[in-house]
Amino acid sequence: MPTTVKLDESFASEPDALWQIVGDVCRADWVPAVTSITVDGDIRRMQMAGAGTVAEQIFERDETARRLVYGVVESDAPLTHHRASLEVLAGEDGSRLVWETEVEPEAVVPFIRQAMAASVARLRELLGG
Repeated sequence: MPTTVKLDESFASEPDALWQIVGDVCRADWVPAVTSITVDGDIRRMQMAGAGTVAEQIFERDETARRLVYGVVESDAPLTHHRASLEVLAGEDGSRLVWETEVEPEAVVPFIRQAMAASVARLRELLGG
């Protein structure tokens, strides 16, 4: 049974500014472990420091709802299940990022949790706080 890692983070920036970063499937600067990205149709291939090559399928990208759903379909890491969703919502004083990742096996959960937290920290740097 997959484990779900969930982050619900508030940002001072407007929702569209946050979505401009996380909704761009070709953009790698907000994910610290990613060294390069190529996209071919609905497949995004990434080189990741410490994890090798990862290929994700983009299942949904909804510009209006500011929602992205994707999952790993090929990985050098020992993943048996990975499916994630990112949603950017309006917040009280800016925006919220709700990011959920289902992952299996349990052994990779700490890596996923750390990678998501590092990405949120990088987003804060890019958005100025």
